[in-house]
Amino acid sequence: MPPVAILDVDGTLVDTNYHHAVAWYRAFTQSGVELPLWRIHRAIGMGGDQLVGALAGEDVERECGDDIRTAEKVLYMVMIHEVRPLPDARKLIEVLKDGGHGVVLASSAKKEEIEHYIDLLDARELADAWTSSADVEKTKPEPDLVQAAMQKVNADDAVMIGDSVWDVEAAKRAGIPTIAVRTGGFGHDELAAAGATRVFESIDDLLQELHETPLKG
Repeated sequence: MPPVAILDVDGTLVDTNYHHAVAWYRAFTQSGVELPLWRIHRAIGMGGDQLVGALAGEDVERECGDDIRTAEKVLYMVMIHEVRPLPDARKLIEVLKDGGHGVVLASSAKKEEIEHYIDLLDARELADAWTSSADVEKTKPEPDLVQAAMQKVNADDAVMIGDSVWDVEAAKRAGIPTIAVRTGGFGHDELAAAGATRVFESIDDLLQELHETPLKG
């Protein structure tokens, strides 16, 4: 059997990374913490339980981490209607399914967010399974999300497709390879340095060379 494809959602299939960066910026500002947007963007892909402390330090995490996370959720949901699928995102799922791969959409977003993205992608009948925040204790770069996705389909052999260094790190800790796409705004060199087996500029580029990636089986 071909390896199961674990597809990150935010930044890989749907164009959310910069919306999240702005929402985090506004949430931090509401708590009196000012951070440059470029630094926030570099942390997108981490879960909120990791991101606040990583960006602002453990004192901020202790004092107002929960308030910042709650604010980000509200601020992001105001913008979620602007989110669009990335080019060829649904085609990628179709091609993988046609090739005999199981497909799991891996997200630690709240249930209502992942459900919204599945409808945007029209993937409810395509994907074999998907995850949400309810499936993980710790978010990326911890491996919980990748492990939960594999458990959804009882997979022993899997490959991650993601857009951030945190996707690569989480997959590495779970013991599986990652194919990276630059759709989330991370650089080729940093994705490769994190351990991605291949890095592509777009999903279309990935599709053109899918037979030369770990997903070839």
